[in-house]
Amino acid sequence: MVDATVHQQLGTLIAEVKNLREDFRRAEDRSDAGRNSMDRRMDELVERVGTLETSMTLVKDDIVEIKPVTEDVRKWKLIGMGALGVIGIGGAALGVTFADAARRAIMLIRAA
Repeated sequence: MVDATVHQQLGTLIAEVKNLREDFRRAEDRSDAGRNSMDRRMDELVERVGTLETSMTLVKDDIVEIKPVTEDVRKWKLIGMGALGVIGIGGAALGVTFADAARRAIMLIRAA
């Protein structure tokens, strides 16, 4: 009877060890799948960062080319505003001169 109990406990122990091995194998399979997924995502991320770096380099080159043009346009704007101011002052002076000349002409016509 002792032999039967020992054999039964030994059989149970062997079954538990087999179950543990199976659980470890499944856990290892899940870990492998997770690592593979993480590796794939990291590869995609590296590729995206590389593409972004390339794009940023192109943008920097474009900005270097655009900067002088922008400065020229600002200079032209300032020159144009100055010219408009001078024209405005000249126009006002000319208008006042014509108004004064017209007033004097009317006064001469009335006096005569």
